[in-house]
Amino acid sequence: MNIRNCRKCGKVFNHIGGIPICPACKEAVEKRFQDVKKYVRENPRSDIRQIAADCEVEVQQIQQWIREERLEFTDDSPIKLPCENCGAMIRAGKYCDACKNAMARNLTDAFGMNKPKATVVEPAKKHSDGNKMRYLDKH
Repeated sequence: MNIRNCRKCGKVFNHIGGIPICPACKEAVEKRFQDVKKYVRENPRSDIRQIAADCEVEVQQIQQWIREERLEFTDDSPIKLPCENCGAMIRAGKYCDACKNAMARNLTDAFGMNKPKATVVEPAKKHSDGNKMRYLDKH
């Protein structure tokens, strides 16, 4: 049994996995997420500070939901975060499309998935005469 204290309220609970917060706090965070999601749909041009203030949620929590791709904004939204690799501004996730593609290519190259398969050359078969005796010609 993995007993932990909740990171939010301090209550002791049985931690199964993920962020160490108790089920009650997890449910409260999920309710706040749904509130933020509804607010964003109704106010697509709001900036992140306005959303945080109106929904009583920390800016860091909203940024985490964006990084987790739970919240995504329209192209005309002022809310964008920097790509964690190159710094380009993105609407959701951790990496821009260019960095995602580069990482995928690097992984593919690392595992050799793009390389043509080497052809297997079988050694020429030697004719076996079995256990026969051999003589040398003396001319």
